[in-house]
Formats: sequence, structure tokens, C-alpha cells
Amino acid sequence: MTPVLQLDAPTERLVGQAADVLRGRQIAVLTGAGVSTDSGIPDYRGEGAPVRTPMTAQQFLASEAARRRYWVGSHLGWRVFAAASPNAGHAALASLESAGIATGVITQNVDGLHVRAGSRRVVELHGTMRRVFCTHCGQVFDRRDLAVRIEADNPWIDVPADVLLGPDGDVLPETADGFRVPDCSVCGGMLKPDVVFFGEFVPVERFAEAEQLVHTSQALLVAGSSLVVNSGVRLVERARRRRLPVVIVNRGETRADSKATVKIDGGTSPVLAALTDLLAESR
Repeated sequence: MTPVLQLDAPTERLVGQAADVLRGRQIAVLTGAGVSTDSGIPDYRGEGAPVRTPMTAQQFLASEAARRRYWVGSHLGWRVFAAASPNAGHAALASLESAGIATGVITQNVDGLHVRAGSRRVVELHGTMRRVFCTHCGQVFDRRDLAVRIEADNPWIDVPADVLLGPDGDVLPETADGFRVPDCSVCGGMLKPDVVFFGEFVPVERFAEAEQLVHTSQALLVAGSSLVVNSGVRLVERARRRRLPVVIVNRGETRADSKATVKIDGGTSPVLAALTDLLAESR
């Protein structure tokens, strides 16, 4: 059983309706930043979220100064980002998969928390901060190993206690002056985190894997996503065209509320925990 978290009566009724809709079906899950807020990672669009202008792929690739600023902020944030732990929502989804109810998780997050929570089939639409690759030779590096190199090359760098963390593990540094940007230890080429930057497209083969997961399921559960990013909306549309029930759990409106069979306006941790318990009880 997942931890019991308190719900108000209206939300509890909606969770019961969602369980009735999903019961007996194989469920594909689509998650966004709202699933990770209870782990201390903020989202881009939730209430109270600071206005942020993420670096685009074009800026990163075209400007050495932009790359220096990115790597300073990315390293400062990654140390905090990597220390985050999966929450009750991540655990609930892993439990659904272990019970044979969920077919897998498609996530727009790059934090790796679904994997750490025990989910086995995870399609990371926007990539992962766990890896870095060389844009020249293709060599892949573990982010933990790269962090050791960065700190050896920049011994003055320190993570401030009040760092303002972003959803992608980035922060806005006060300065990037004097920072030595890491390069590929194999060929000396440019390194890039294995994530989809703003201005980039989700790789075709990765989106096809997500589509396949929806295609082989009998329902779609969306959690913690406002569905502003087109890749998420397209997956909801795939489910709708197949006449699959769609349950959405999110604080605030989403672009697909009108297409939802059940919409629950609430926090993902308590709602997913309660929903998982109801579905597990019926098996």
C-alpha cells in the first residue's frame, strides 16, 4: 500500500470516479513537472513559479559565452537536483507498474526520479540529466563523472545554500567569469547534456516509443502536466482518437481538460497514492 495522504471530500469523489474509469484497464502514464514538485523541483508554469527564460539549443550551440553561463548554472543546480528523492507520486506509479496495471511511464521530466522510484519502462521524452554526450564524436559520459571533472577544473565553485533551482536542474548564476567549460575527454569536442533544449524537437524514435506505449494500452493517465508542450498534447490526441479514457491529474488548467474523461485539480502525490490504492484493491 502507498502512503495515505489526506484528500478533501470533492477530490476523494473524483479519485473514485477516476478509479472506476481506469479499473480493469492497462494504463499508459504521461507525467510532467508537477509530479516532481513534492521532491523540491519546481515547475515552469505552476502557481508561484518564477518567470524563467530557458536557454535555447541555438544559443547553446552558437555562443561560447552562452555555453559557459549554461555550464556554471547547470552544475550548481545539478548538485541540488541530483540530491532530490522520489516522492509518493513516483512511488505510486512504480507500484502500478509492478502490479501489472500500468504499462509504463512517459515523462517530460529530465530528473530521473521515475527510474529511481522503481519504474522499469520509462520513456524520457525530453532526455535525462544523467548523461552528457559529445556533439562531435558521440561519446557519452555519466553526469556524476563530469561533475568531478568540473570541480577539479574549477575548485573555487561552490553551491550556495539558497540556490534557486529550475525544473531542468539549472540555476541563474551570478557570474560565469573564469569558469572552465568541460570538453570531451576523447576528442576535445563540445559537450551537451542529453536533454531536449528549448528550440529542439523530441527525437523521432523516442516519440514513436511513447506512441507505441499509448497504442498498446487501454487508458491514459496524465499527471502533473499542463500539456503546454506539443508532444504531450499529441499523445493525448492519440488516445482520444482510439477512444481511450483519459484521466488528468494536475493543479490548474491543462490544454486537454475538455478531452478528459475525468479531470482532478489537485496535487499528484496524494491523488496518485489514493488512486493506486483503489486500483490495487480491485485486483
